Amino acid sequence: MADTTELAAAIAAERRELADLLDGLPAESWDVPSLCAGWRVREVAAHMTTGFRYSLAKTARELVRAGGRLHRMTDGCARRDAAAYPPRQLAAFLRDNAGHPWTPPVGGLPMALAHDVVHGLDVTVALGLDRRVPEDRLRVLLAGVDARTLRFFRTDLDGIELRATDLDWSFGAGTPLHGTAQDLLLVAHGRKLPPGHLTGSPLAARFTGP
Repeated sequence: MADTTELAAAIAAERRELADLLDGLPAESWDVPSLCAGWRVREVAAHMTTGFRYSLAKTARELVRAGGRLHRMTDGCARRDAAAYPPRQLAAFLRDNAGHPWTPPVGGLPMALAHDVVHGLDVTVALGLDRRVPEDRLRVLLAGVDARTLRFFRTDLDGIELRATDLDWSFGAGTPLHGTAQDLLLVAHGRKLPPGHLTGSPLAARFTGP
């Protein structure tokens, strides 16, 4: 497991790289549906920067406004902020806050890294961009995949073993489902991938979009 300094550096690098990628997108790409169900690229980018822009007091007010329902709050904030800020400003929020100490309510720095990596993949995989997450970051996140991850994202892997084709990593037991490590990370986080990313028919169809 990486130490605190290494994790903070990985998070900062991931945010800067994603900001550069977002800055280079054509205007039409911002309205493409991402892998995060119900959100376009612009909602994902807005959500990724919420932790930098919202104080604890504002977050609390938004949670009350959403009736205490976290997912409802995050969805409402992402949609509202995606409409309020132009794409280049969303990218700038990410770059300018590369070193921001924000972490999710649970999980600390490893979960902050997971948040940025998975949402970055929500964008790049949906757009068909061949961005490879650096192996050291992936290994931190793969080591954190467990039963709690599956429960939170409602991922049913009963009778399935995730088996990476590019790293020596597997998870679960049963019929192998093959894919790159970063694609299998997305599966564990409840995402459906475009056709051709997974093999292990007929199991692959369960985790394939639209």
